[in-house]
Amino acid sequence: MDAYGGHGTQDGGAEVHRPDPAPRPGPEGAAAADAAPVTEEASTAPTGAPPPRTGVAALSTRYQIGAAVALAVVAVAACVHIGMVFLHVAPSNTVTKAHGEAIDEWIYPEFEQNWKLFAPNPLQQNIAVEVRAEVRTADGETRTTGWYDLSAEDGRAIDGNPLPSHTQQNELRRAFDFFTNTHNADGRPVGVRGTLSETYLRRIVLLRLERDGAAGPGGDVRRIQVRSRSTAVPPPSWSRERVSLKPVYRTMPWWDVPADETTTHAQAAAAGGAR
Repeated sequence: MDAYGGHGTQDGGAEVHRPDPAPRPGPEGAAAADAAPVTEEASTAPTGAPPPRTGVAALSTRYQIGAAVALAVVAVAACVHIGMVFLHVAPSNTVTKAHGEAIDEWIYPEFEQNWKLFAPNPLQQNIAVEVRAEVRTADGETRTTGWYDLSAEDGRAIDGNPLPSHTQQNELRRAFDFFTNTHNADGRPVGVRGTLSETYLRRIVLLRLERDGAAGPGGDVRRIQVRSRSTAVPPPSWSRERVSLKPVYRTMPWWDVPADETTTHAQAAAAGGAR
């Protein structure tokens, strides 16, 4: 049998048709064939799968409940704290009168606020804190010193100082405010905070006296007495307001100084002088 091209004859010249040979893949077909093969896993992978969960959603139900409870507790505590601070700085009202003790227990001492709400009346007085002492000198005599103007000492330390310390600006003033707010008109402490404020003010004043050398060399302070001097701020020249510029004094009773405080403050003053 002879075959030429795609046609041939067989058995006496009968023409037989043969299929054309399959075309060979060219360069483009080879590149397509060499593309990433489709694996069985890729062909069976589900389409539209949800993304993995993150954050709290990735936790189990038990831990999600715990996180929700913790968040609720923090939110409630924050709301209670904001409410307590608001009532503390707000003007006197029915709630503060009925629950003032509970509000103070929440606020003091960690969250004390030194400002008031709704533009309070500005201070119209100059208040100076003064102190005198009963001292025992080195030769055994007892004498009473004159009045030391501690507020004036702070003022002189602040004047001309571009960076005055917090102690010079606020320590004495805040201590005396703390004292007056926790004592009645007779100078008697009201509650535990009243006793605490008296001790705090006494220690500050005693330290100032030791720095000023009130007892003299070898002497010590036995008793101290504190008073305030309030003077009205004079009105401006264009005002018709008339106020008395006569100072008003409020004198506290004598306070005995414990022996341990005298020793401690003397040592502190000596160390400060050595520096």
